[in-house]
Amino acid sequence: MQYRTLGRTGIKVSPYALGTLMFASTIGNADHDDSIRVIHRALDAGINFVDTADAYGDSEDVVGKALKGRRDHVVLTTKVSRPMGQDPNQQGTSRRWIITAVENSLRRLRTDYIDLYQIHRVDPTTDIEETLSALTDLIRSGKVRAIGSSNTPASDIVEAQWVAERRSLERFRTEQPAYSLLNRGIEREVLPVVQRYGMGALVWGPLAQGLLTGRVRKNEENGLRRAGLFKHLTDERRIDVVEQLIPVAEEAGMPLTHLATAFAIAHPGVTSAIIGPRTMAHLDDLLAGLDVTLTDEILDRIDAIVPPGTDVGALDQAYVPPALENAALRRRTPADRVAA
Repeated sequence: MQYRTLGRTGIKVSPYALGTLMFASTIGNADHDDSIRVIHRALDAGINFVDTADAYGDSEDVVGKALKGRRDHVVLTTKVSRPMGQDPNQQGTSRRWIITAVENSLRRLRTDYIDLYQIHRVDPTTDIEETLSALTDLIRSGKVRAIGSSNTPASDIVEAQWVAERRSLERFRTEQPAYSLLNRGIEREVLPVVQRYGMGALVWGPLAQGLLTGRVRKNEENGLRRAGLFKHLTDERRIDVVEQLIPVAEEAGMPLTHLATAFAIAHPGVTSAIIGPRTMAHLDDLLAGLDVTLTDEILDRIDAIVPPGTDVGALDQAYVPPALENAALRRRTPADRVAA
């Protein structure tokens, strides 16, 4: 395993991180013991980077059990800000919630510290200085070693860096955006900004949440489509592109999954890509492609199919800025028109 440095933290991590969303019993593997075996298999293969979140159901609890006796050899990351209940204060990035949420995560993870604590989603209702101040206190207390952001627009990444510098606060050391053969939008602004500030990029969704496994084909029905869990699995634009990528993988002598994961870590701005197996078979398939690297010829062919910096559709779980999600934020009211 060729380890990489996580931004400028000095922390060495594997180019693939183990994502644990699928170890949550509500949406993934309900057998905790089986999930623990999958985690151990990944660690034995040299993966030392494990990513989870408080909002992933009981995933943190599973990870905590799996890391018993192995914690010091794992770079452990979790996240905060997604809703954890009906209480409006059990979410977001206020100091009030962050201080409570980190204690809950530490308890579930059965650890005294978190290597990388990430803001799961931008919280437009909280001043970034408030958030960074709380996270800085966690680092000074020893409960957190480094902090990061996730699904953050480039402008917000820059603002957070500026605020940290002006207020002498700890700064975000990493960013966790979506990135795959189908979603290359972060190449336009996010990755250049990440590189400019010496941040590490931990990308999620390299298999486009199942679309780049090759199991979803044009004009074919299967379990993934019938389940109706993700709208992007029925997006014909995305499926058409997958049909063009399959021959590229075949001619290169590799499965589509290996083409997809190798692509995700080929960009110099990417530190690690999160793989999210649910079963041992899924993990073994991905582990078989750990040493795959893509030639310039293959990358050129990919560029011809999906131009750099562009997205083909969107992932269902991708972050949508409030101004795009809420029509009222981009439309003048009658009172505004009169005032103007």
